[in-house]
Amino acid sequence: MSGLVFRLKKPPRQRVDVSPLCPHLIADLSTAEINAIQLVSGKRQIRVDKLFDVSGANNQHIVFRNSSDKFDYIGREMKSGAIVVEGDAGAYLGLEMMGGTIHAKGNTGIFAACEMRNGLIHIDGNTSDFLGGSLPGNMKGMQGGTVILKGNGGSRLGDNMRRGTILVEGNVADYCGSRMIAGTIAVMGTVGDHVGYGMRRGTLLLWQKPKLSATFADCGFHTSGSFLPLLFRSFRKLDSRFAQLDIEFQRVRRYMGDLSGLGKGEILVRS
Repeated sequence: MSGLVFRLKKPPRQRVDVSPLCPHLIADLSTAEINAIQLVSGKRQIRVDKLFDVSGANNQHIVFRNSSDKFDYIGREMKSGAIVVEGDAGAYLGLEMMGGTIHAKGNTGIFAACEMRNGLIHIDGNTSDFLGGSLPGNMKGMQGGTVILKGNGGSRLGDNMRRGTILVEGNVADYCGSRMIAGTIAVMGTVGDHVGYGMRRGTLLLWQKPKLSATFADCGFHTSGSFLPLLFRSFRKLDSRFAQLDIEFQRVRRYMGDLSGLGKGEILVRS
């Protein structure tokens, strides 16, 4: 059975909250009922059929075709099913996601995977700030699940991250892993300044040596032991460069910090 396709008729003038178009919310709705859903766009509401041509029948597999970077809250609180975004996505992709999969084939806006709890988000392009982070004023960022980013990440990636895994094939801007509580972030490219700022626990796995603050202690070189082989083995089922055997490394330089706080986090750098 084909997926349920929402093909954009023309680019919207205002930002659109598309969170009502989520598999678990429309699972039992007919096409006519879906077309009648009202979406918030700026100060007004717009019917689904005024914005999209809707086709297909599988409400558990949603496709946004010709997607716009003005589409916010795609997959908000998603519990099951799959969403494919053919194009760019706006802010808050997968906000508080609890299950299922999201595949964004373009770029995504700010706060992607924000406070995510479970599931899988795959981003082919670049993303903006606070990937896997917390909403302003909140203390818990990403709390579970996996994010694969094939492009580059913005600032504050993994801010207040509590659990889960973020895998970045590209580069990350400043404050990567800031205020991190737990979880794993792996970056194949470069990271910007202030990496691990305020980090309490958790693991940053880096392919390139970063510029570290004086509040991180150099613990010297270590062999990988059993932890890293098990970690890399868990990546092999993923559609990512992280699944390739040649990315594994046996020796790391370990740094502990941030010693201005709890200081039990670790940055492991390939050596």
